[in-house]
Amino acid sequence: MINRVRQLRKERLMTLEALAERTGVTKSYLSKVERGQSVPSIAVCASLAKALDVPLDNLFSDAEELAEVTVTRAGERRVLTSPEEPGSRYEAIALQAGTKRMAPFMLYPPHDAGPSPFRDHPGEEFIFVHQGEAELILPSRTIQLQAGDSAYFKATVPHKTRSLSKERATLLLLVSDDRDPARTTHLHLP
Repeated sequence: MINRVRQLRKERLMTLEALAERTGVTKSYLSKVERGQSVPSIAVCASLAKALDVPLDNLFSDAEELAEVTVTRAGERRVLTSPEEPGSRYEAIALQAGTKRMAPFMLYPPHDAGPSPFRDHPGEEFIFVHQGEAELILPSRTIQLQAGDSAYFKATVPHKTRSLSKERATLLLLVSDDRDPARTTHLHLP
């Protein structure tokens, strides 16, 4: 993704300052992302995708690589965040998929969600607990989820997750656009 953000920014003749202004993050942070010194959260990636006017998945793969049918084997998922990071870890699924209205990820929430900020963005999210136990934390309440449980919610509601089981929980996360499906050809998240 590092070179992809830089490449897309330069293709649009956009300065770091302009991209920072459009995404609401600092120029120095974006510079660190482009140099591989920082890994952005999914929310920041969504802001980058909107500012660069590309589907979220295009931050991780070239549009030319997109396919009509995509199979992602368990060992082939692309790691998007470092295992050493204290926050949530993400793995991308179906990056080469063509037209789609949702972006799938494997999510491994941290045990301590305290320092993690609440995230919100347009669209909807669906989480399915594949292994372990997790908690969906909203400003007004928390919802405990066990293996096999799921939650579907408007992503405009501030939210975050944490693992409750001994090992990090494994969640399937689907992020969808909230636009008119008849007009949507790629997922563009704000």
